[in-house]
Amino acid sequence: MRKKITVVGAGNVGATVAQRLFDRGYADIVLVDIVEGLPQGKALDILESGPVVGSDARCIGTNTYDETANSDIVIITAGVARKPGMSRDDLLFVNMDIVGGVTREVVARSPNAILLVVTNPLDAMTQHALEVSRFPRERVIGQSGILDTARFRTFLAMELGVSVQDVQAYVLGGHGDTMVPLLGYTTVGGVPVERLLPRERLEKIVQRTRDGGGEIVRLLKTGSAYYAPSAAVVQMVDAMVYDRKQVLPCCVYLDGEYGVRGLCMGVPVKLGARGVEGIIELDLRPDEAAAFQRSAAAVRELVDKMRQRQVGAKGAA
Repeated sequence: MRKKITVVGAGNVGATVAQRLFDRGYADIVLVDIVEGLPQGKALDILESGPVVGSDARCIGTNTYDETANSDIVIITAGVARKPGMSRDDLLFVNMDIVGGVTREVVARSPNAILLVVTNPLDAMTQHALEVSRFPRERVIGQSGILDTARFRTFLAMELGVSVQDVQAYVLGGHGDTMVPLLGYTTVGGVPVERLLPRERLEKIVQRTRDGGGEIVRLLKTGSAYYAPSAAVVQMVDAMVYDRKQVLPCCVYLDGEYGVRGLCMGVPVKLGARGVEGIIELDLRPDEAAAFQRSAAAVRELVDKMRQRQVGAKGAA
């Protein structure tokens, strides 16, 4: 029996996630968006690719949430990108409202689902979905570390002229300027990367990784990345659907791990059929541990702003 997966948001990321999952054939897909006709049209287009890609899965589009009932996994990509004149706080609060509303709708219809959050700012939105849903932390997961790590591995492979499959790495922490590539755990064909590249070159690659999303936004001018983010989402879904127990860097609520309590951040987790089935605690070098704490402070600042807004809203009511 096929799984049922809902994708909320039929923009570039959401629609590409839906298409990649449909190609897998292991799940029926429900694509949700508030724009009338958009999810219906994209879902029909995806469905009609079935005979070509060999998928007998179903794919439907809808503007309501009733069709999402009893989903096994719900992927939240809905939200707005930062626009000219919009502050980071504006983006935070706009997407906070969107993610909160989506979470309430899907949880009411799929109380046993696993929530996979993609909307930015990622760590704060994962935390908000966790608090609104009141799900256990094992079933609310953010996608960012896989994407950041993929970018890091890509740039290293390009620099060294090797296959991306030979580059092993982790990028932890918040999804943004304070992300933490772990050079101490980065190897190429088993050889520590710090033996292969000079420090100054590695620092430039680390910075390009941190700027990876912005680099694509500058090139596109009218949009942001979606091919790599959607591939990262599907890797997470594969791990859960196939119960792979795969260790992947994902955003999850920390309760003392890595010296952080009460925040959603990117760390290595064991991902399986029940969602997060374990958090892997790596021994970080002093500089990496300090960078992780700085990243936690940046995430906590966003979370505190969300809570202050919620308190203000309750006071006004």
